[in-house]
Amino acid sequence: MTLKGKVAAVTGATRGAGRAIAVELGAAGATVFVGGRTTRESRSPIGRAETIEETAELVTAAGGAGIAVRCDFTDPADVDAFRDRIEAERGGQLDVLVDDVWGGELDVEFAPFWEQDLEAQLRMWDNSVRAHLVSLHRLLPLLIRRPGGLLVEVTDGDTDDHYPGTLAYDSVKVAIRRFGRVLAKELEPHGCTSVAATPGFLRSEQMLEHFGVTEATWRDAIAKEPHYALSETPHYLGRGLAALAADPDKHRFTGQALASWTLMREYGFTDLDGSRPDWGRWNDDVVKPERAPEDFDAEDYR
Repeated sequence: MTLKGKVAAVTGATRGAGRAIAVELGAAGATVFVGGRTTRESRSPIGRAETIEETAELVTAAGGAGIAVRCDFTDPADVDAFRDRIEAERGGQLDVLVDDVWGGELDVEFAPFWEQDLEAQLRMWDNSVRAHLVSLHRLLPLLIRRPGGLLVEVTDGDTDDHYPGTLAYDSVKVAIRRFGRVLAKELEPHGCTSVAATPGFLRSEQMLEHFGVTEATWRDAIAKEPHYALSETPHYLGRGLAALAADPDKHRFTGQALASWTLMREYGFTDLDGSRPDWGRWNDDVVKPERAPEDFDAEDYR
């Protein structure tokens, strides 16, 4: 399967899943417009070091063509400029739109909602749900120009009974998951496919730092969090979405919420280390029943 000759856009592509998805689309041969707020000249309010230029360079190094566009996706004028770059440089061709913008890393709180900082929770909603709505409003008109386009709304969890333990964050992720489902109805007349997608327990830059490990030493975090034995790199979901985008029969999934592990079962790809972590099966066997992780061999689920 190849995406050679295809054009993709990834919002929130500065780091984490967005960056890895962009790189894997590039590895399949796509031209990828990567958008985010952090550049080499200016950091976003989150203050992390990763930049959108680095993402574009990684896309190109993987075999695609990466095009970095500084964009605040909560700002319609910025997204207009992002759209205009696609129009100017690729004649408005857009085959894959991956809406991964997030920006709520600093605002997630785990406490009763009425004890949380209300302004922080509203800011999280603005940086995520608002950003998705603005992106969709401005970029979907490019996607629907030709049949066969793919929209992916990246969220957390593939079912509505997945509760991450905090109200505002949950409401954000449910909303984004719902966007992927309901837009299938609006895109159907244009011959386009819409899905929501989720990773499992992610080894993003932020999560590795949270556990005080690196990608090379990530297994050291299992002592602190046993379920991390089933963690996955952001490239795992990226490879799944690249396979989906290249699938000529992808429309059979429209309106569904897909997970990295369900995509793996469909397309047979591996994570960077050659493993196939199946968080869905681990969640069903160990997490939901609240069984002791040490009673199970995590390698049987990888």
